Amino acid sequence: MSDYSAEDTSPLEEIPGLMARQCAMLAIDDLLVRSLPLDESLDRILSTPEGKTLSERDRGLARAIAMAATRRLGTIGDALMSRLEKGLPNHSGRLESILVAGVAQLLYLDVPDHAAVDLSVRLVQADPEARRFIKLANGLLRTIARERETILANDDPLHRDTPEWLAQKWVKAYGEDTAKKIASANMQEASVDITVKQDAALWAERLDGVVLPTGSLRLKGRTNITALPGYTDGAWWVQDAAAALPAMLLNVKPGEKIADLCAAPGGKTAQLAHTRAEIVAIDRSAKRLERLSENMRRLELSVETVAIDALAYQGGPFDAILLDAPCTATGTIRRHPDVAWTKELVDLQKLTSLQARLLKKAVDMLKSGGRLIYCTCSLEPEEGELQITALLETDDRIKRAPFNRNDMALLGPELSRAINGRGELRTLPYMLPNEDARLQGIDGFFAARLIRS
Repeated sequence: MSDYSAEDTSPLEEIPGLMARQCAMLAIDDLLVRSLPLDESLDRILSTPEGKTLSERDRGLARAIAMAATRRLGTIGDALMSRLEKGLPNHSGRLESILVAGVAQLLYLDVPDHAAVDLSVRLVQADPEARRFIKLANGLLRTIARERETILANDDPLHRDTPEWLAQKWVKAYGEDTAKKIASANMQEASVDITVKQDAALWAERLDGVVLPTGSLRLKGRTNITALPGYTDGAWWVQDAAAALPAMLLNVKPGEKIADLCAAPGGKTAQLAHTRAEIVAIDRSAKRLERLSENMRRLELSVETVAIDALAYQGGPFDAILLDAPCTATGTIRRHPDVAWTKELVDLQKLTSLQARLLKKAVDMLKSGGRLIYCTCSLEPEEGELQITALLETDDRIKRAPFNRNDMALLGPELSRAINGRGELRTLPYMLPNEDARLQGIDGFFAARLIRS
C-alpha cells in the first residue's frame, strides 16, 4: 500500500473516487450521529451541487459503501473498537464515520486496499477536528486490512450485526435456527422487484428479469429504474414481491368501493386501482399523497386521495379495506439496513398502540360482510399475529377469513408454506431461495384477512 502524504493538498474533487467516499461517509455520519434514514440522507447528499458532479459509477459506489457499512455495522464496530486501546478519541469530528466507511470497503467491497486506506486518510486530513488523528487512522485501517481474514472468519450476522434487543426478540419468536437464517438473509442486498400491469413474461424478457411464482418480476441487475422500457409509459411499478401479496389476497372486484389506509407510497394502491374498483387512498401526509398521485398519473390509474389521519376519517362504509399499518419495518432490513439501528424497543411499543387503534377504526369503516386485510412489513409478532388475536378477543363484529388453498395457489409452492395454522401470512427474509444470490429472498411481511359480520 502506498503511503498518504500530508503534504498533498489537492482539492477533494480532483482526486478520483474521493467525492464518492465523502458522500458515503456523510450518509453514515447522519445515521451514527442523528439516526437519520440512510436512503433519505443519500438522496439529499447526492442532490447537492457536489453530489450531482458524480458519475453514475461513483454514485453507485457511494451507495454501496454506505449500505455495506450499515449492513455490517456490528462487525465493523467490533473490528475498530477491539483495536483501539482507549476507544475513539474525543472531539475527533467525523473520524468514526470515516473509519466505518473505510473498514466497509476493506472487508466487504471489491475495492483495492490502497484505495480504501489512502482515500479514507485523505478524508481525515480534510476534517478540521479529525486531522490530528491521521496516524491513528492510517495505522488502524492498515491493521484491519492485514487481519481481514481473521475478522471475516468470525462472521455472526445474528449476534454481531443485529442489535441485541432485536436478535433476542427473533430468537424468542422463531427459535435460534430461524433467527440465524433471518439475520443471514438480511446481510444480502435486496433485489429490485416490479409489479406489471400485464404480460409479466414479456416484461421479464424486455427488462432482463425473471417471473416469480407470485407473478412479480425480479430484475437480475441494478440499474436506473426511470430509464428502463415501460417506466414512462406506466406499464409497471417497483414493489417488493412480499408487499404485492396483501392487495392480491384481498381479491378486489371491479366496481367495489375500497379504502386503502396509510396508502403512501402507493404500490398497493396501484394494484387495487388496476382492478377497476373505486379506490379511496387515505394518508396523513399530503406530501406523500402528492407523490402517490404523480405515480397514479404515470400509471394512468384513477384514485381518490384524502389527506387525513385515518383515525379521523368519516367516510365509508366500504366493501373492503387494506390497512398497511405503520410499523417498525423490521421485515425490510435487507432493503433498508438502517432500520435495524434506528428503531428501538420503545418504537415498537408506540406503534403497536397505534396499530390497535387503526384496526378498530378499519372495522368501523367496513360494511356488513366487508373484508379487511391488515398487514405490516414487520417481523415482530406484536405488530402481526398478536394484534389480530387481541382484536378478535375484544371485538365480536369481526372474525377470521383464513387464507385458503386458492390463496396458496396464488403464492406458489414456496410461499404457500408461509401460511400459518390460523390462515395468516408470515413471510420471512430467507424465503424464495435461489442459487443466484441476486434473485433470492423476500421482505418479511405479515397479513391477515378478516370479515365483518
